[in-house]
Amino acid sequence: MRSKQPLERDVILDEIKRFAAETGQAPGMNAFRHATGIRIEDWQGRYWARWSDAVREAGLTPNALQSSYPRETLLRALLNLTHRLGHLPTRAEFDLDRRSRSSGPTFTALSRALGLRQVARAQALLDYCATQPGFDDVREICLARLGSAKPHGKRAAEETSSLGEVYLFRSGRHYKIGRSNSSGRRERELALLMPDKGEVVHAIKTDDPAGIELYWHRRFEVKRRGGEWFDLTAADVSAFKRRRFM
Repeated sequence: MRSKQPLERDVILDEIKRFAAETGQAPGMNAFRHATGIRIEDWQGRYWARWSDAVREAGLTPNALQSSYPRETLLRALLNLTHRLGHLPTRAEFDLDRRSRSSGPTFTALSRALGLRQVARAQALLDYCATQPGFDDVREICLARLGSAKPHGKRAAEETSSLGEVYLFRSGRHYKIGRSNSSGRRERELALLMPDKGEVVHAIKTDDPAGIELYWHRRFEVKRRGGEWFDLTAADVSAFKRRRFM
């Protein structure tokens, strides 16, 4: 059987540059292999000893942000496509739409910024919908997706037996006001998405999470920084923490 023709050095370098241009980041070794199909044996020992050597030869800094898409751009792309399709797009649908436009973020860039799991992207998009009038259909799609994400085992028993919560989450100097069935679970999910270490400052027990969340969003509307994020003062935080049940 005829052996596979080895890839040329320049071909691999061009793919590294293309990956970085599309995602805004120098590729990690495993992400690059998954995205391009170029195997470790195609380059290791043939052209470079370490993956970081290949990335540097492509003119990039390994694992450093190059020109990442703003979160607003990623959310807008997801919002528009969800609106057109009538459902949250799959990876294939998102990348097909991107190729038809020949520009904009790829699914890889989207999932890295908003979350690898569809429920994480649905929550991020739902938060964004609060600032984008005229997309009630997308809001309902996100709510339906989040409602279908069923917990299992012990976690399911704990969550179905408790009231909902509206929580105040701090990351850096900004605060997020959101709702969840479990602030502890939500804190772990948020920690995966935040560049800085964060914590749940306080959680209010409630039998109307959506209504109480809306109350606090409206109360601090002038301090909104985008989505569910706010620039709050110490007095604002104290006012939230005084409530234990609403």
